[in-house]
Amino acid sequence: MSRVINTLGPGKRRSQLRRTSAEILRRLALKRELDSEAKDMTAALVYCLRGIDETINAATEAWEKRNYFLKADRFRLQWEWVLPTADRLTDIVISDQWDTLPQELANLAPHFADVRVVKMTRPASFWDSRCAQLRQEKR
Repeated sequence: MSRVINTLGPGKRRSQLRRTSAEILRRLALKRELDSEAKDMTAALVYCLRGIDETINAATEAWEKRNYFLKADRFRLQWEWVLPTADRLTDIVISDQWDTLPQELANLAPHFADVRVVKMTRPASFWDSRCAQLRQEKR
């Protein structure tokens, strides 16, 4: 039997989620008004941030198995903003506090400034009806 190689490791998944988040942030910045699509995009951003957090845990678990505790701790500190930001965005979506969204997105943008987005590649179907899904999840 041959070896099975997982080509979708935590680093690659994190890169894909960061790219998706950067695209969503750029599209939200172009919006003139808050419509249902912008609300769906915000909810999709929550799911992206949660996914990024999962990849952080997967990467640090692998390092801790090899006794790279300092490296794992530094990596966790580098990404400690992800889950609290996802929680704040979740609160915005669920409690309809959309007036606080621009400030939260402005705080989030510098974390994705290094991601180059030349062409928008994510389809609108990615965030379609995510707001309703997030609200349903919290009930």
